[in-house]
Amino acid sequence: MLTDQPNVERRLHALGLELPPLKQPVAKYLGCKQSGDVLYVSGQIGDIRGAVGHDVTLDEGQQCAREAVLHILRTVKTAIGDLDRIASVDKVLGFVRSAADFTEQPLVLNGASDLLIALFGADGEHSRTATGVLQTPFGASVQLEMTLRLKPE
Repeated sequence: MLTDQPNVERRLHALGLELPPLKQPVAKYLGCKQSGDVLYVSGQIGDIRGAVGHDVTLDEGQQCAREAVLHILRTVKTAIGDLDRIASVDKVLGFVRSAADFTEQPLVLNGASDLLIALFGADGEHSRTATGVLQTPFGASVQLEMTLRLKPE
């Protein structure tokens, strides 16, 4: 029953979304690391592959950014147990695998930002960097990392 779910997960379901299976780190790093009330979340990729502006459309790039957010939230939920412990999304760092002449990386990352605001309201508003890159892990169109602030336990 949806009313038994935490608020963030209710919002996910209301948007027709669900958290994907956990992706284990593929090298020697942690999925996230907590320092006081700050949680640093390692880079996660979406499932769409290819360069935005060449193989992938702007809309598909935005979808990939949303998928990366969902993978981050799965990592966070596994680490802290409850997404409602997130007090705020402080920073999003995004890498967009881009065609040489593609310059709309901020628009691609709006896919992630819009989802975070839909899930967390004003607490989902964040500072952000959108950078175009030649390549990302496994050829993904978008890779994101986040810095989150947690509520006290």
